[in-house]
Amino acid sequence: VQLQASGGGLVQAGGSLRLSCAASGRTFSSYVIGWFRQAPGKEREFVAAISGSGGNTNYVDSVKGRFTISRNNANNTVYLQMNSLKFEDTAVYYCVADIRASFDPDTWGYWGQGTQVTVSS
Repeated sequence: VQLQASGGGLVQAGGSLRLSCAASGRTFSSYVIGWFRQAPGKEREFVAAISGSGGNTNYVDSVKGRFTISRNNANNTVYLQMNSLKFEDTAVYYCVADIRASFDPDTWGYWGQGTQVTVSS
């Protein structure tokens, strides 16, 4: 599966952005889709993931209540709605895919290119 992330940009603290991850392939609904982020000088961090059916989601504690992951299997797209953005959310965000979810970035087999999110304080 090939992944294409988009929707990043510059936003003030407290603002919102919606990231999109468009995927190719006819078996999109078979994959768990996730988002990782990497800030300068830091390791990649799990942000959120959603099951193939969309019925199960997971979030890192720091984004719970602010970020929402969703998917539309009809158009092979996953979304990450980010509200109440904070300066510390600044990072390159990557969408990822695999048959099962994990907090370990090395276990995800498919990565899209990153999209930069910059939150000004």
